[in-house]
Amino acid sequence: MKAHHDCIVIGGGLVGAAIAYGLQRGGLATLLLDEGDIAYRASRGNFGLVWVQSKGLGAPHYQRWTRGSAEEWPRLAEELRSATGIGTGLHQPGGVHICLGEEEFEKRGEYMARLQREAGNLALEYRMIRGAEARDMLPGLGPDVAGVSWTPYDGHASPLYLLRALHAGFTGAGGAYLPNAGVTEAQAAPNDFRVEAAGQSFRSPKIVLAAGLGNAALAPLFGLDAPVRPQRGQILVTERAQQVLPMPTTTVRQTEEGSLMLGDSKEEVGFNLGQTPDAMKTIANRAVRSFPWIADLNIVRAWSALRVMAPDGLPIYDQSARFPGAFTANCHSGVTLAGTHANRLAPMIAAGELEPDMAPFSARRFDVRTAA
Repeated sequence: MKAHHDCIVIGGGLVGAAIAYGLQRGGLATLLLDEGDIAYRASRGNFGLVWVQSKGLGAPHYQRWTRGSAEEWPRLAEELRSATGIGTGLHQPGGVHICLGEEEFEKRGEYMARLQREAGNLALEYRMIRGAEARDMLPGLGPDVAGVSWTPYDGHASPLYLLRALHAGFTGAGGAYLPNAGVTEAQAAPNDFRVEAAGQSFRSPKIVLAAGLGNAALAPLFGLDAPVRPQRGQILVTERAQQVLPMPTTTVRQTEEGSLMLGDSKEEVGFNLGQTPDAMKTIANRAVRSFPWIADLNIVRAWSALRVMAPDGLPIYDQSARFPGAFTANCHSGVTLAGTHANRLAPMIAAGELEPDMAPFSARRFDVRTAA
C-alpha cells in the first residue's frame, strides 16, 4: 500500500466510511484506517432510523443538518446500489413517535410545535394524530396509545448493509482500505500529517478523525477537541413476522426481513457494554403497550452498543486552526447523517475548509480551552 495519500480518514464505521466514500468519489485519493474488532463499533449496534422529527430542539442548525441528510439519502442509496449492487434497505414512508397516555401526547404536541417554530423558513411539516386515524396508519396499536406524532421525512435503513455498501463503494472507486489499523503514532504540521498504523507509515495533507469514542484521545494530537462520552443503548430483536408495520417508530421498527427491532434505552454507564434485565424489561414493556401482539413473538437476539455523545448530544464538526487540513467528525446518528456526511461534509473537507454555517457545531461551544 502506498505511503502518500490526498487524505487519511481514521475510523471505518458509518461516519468515517461515509466521509471517505464522499472524498474518494470527489477525486481525492483517500486512505481509510479501520481499527478492527477491538473498536467499540457503534455502527453495528445502530437501531437504523433515518430520523428527523426528534432532532434539533433548541438547535435549529442541527434540525437543518438532519433534514438535509434525510433529503440526501435517496440519492446516496441509489448511487450505492448502482455502484455496488448492495441495497441499503432504505424506506422513507414517514415515521411516528408513539405516545402512551394523554400526558405523553400533550408533551409531544408541545415539543413538535416548538420544533416547527424553530424551523423558521425550513417549514417543518408534522401532525399530531389520535384514535382511529392513528390505528389506520399502524395496525395493532394498543389501547394505551393516546396518539402519535408524524412527519413525512422519516424512515429507516439497514446499518450493516449501509456500512457494507459504503466500504464497497469506497474501494470500488479506488479508495485504499486498511483493516486492523489502529493509529499508534501521529505527527501533525499544517497540511502535513503522518500516522503509524498496522506497522506502516502514512502521510497526507488532509486528515479526518472519525474514530467515534477514540476521537477523545486522538483530537488533541491534531490541535482539536472532541469531548465525547459513551452512552449505552440496548436492543431486542424478535423472530421474523408477517410485514405489518408500514412505517418505523422511535422505539419499534420492522426490518426488510420481517424481524422487529425494539430499543431506545439510554444509560450513562461509561464503557460498560453489558446488558441488564431491567433495561430489557423496560424496552419490552413499552413495545407491548404500543403493539400488544408483539408479546406473542419470541426474542431471538439482544445486544448493547455505545453511542458517541457530546455534552449536549449534538454532533461536533471542527477544523484545526493550529494544523490546517485536520478535521474531526463526531455524532451518534451515523445512519441518519450518512447523506450529509458523504454529499456535503466530504466536499467541504476536500475544499479545505468547513462552511461558515458549520460554526455552531464546533467544540468551542462548550467553553472549553481548545487548541483548534
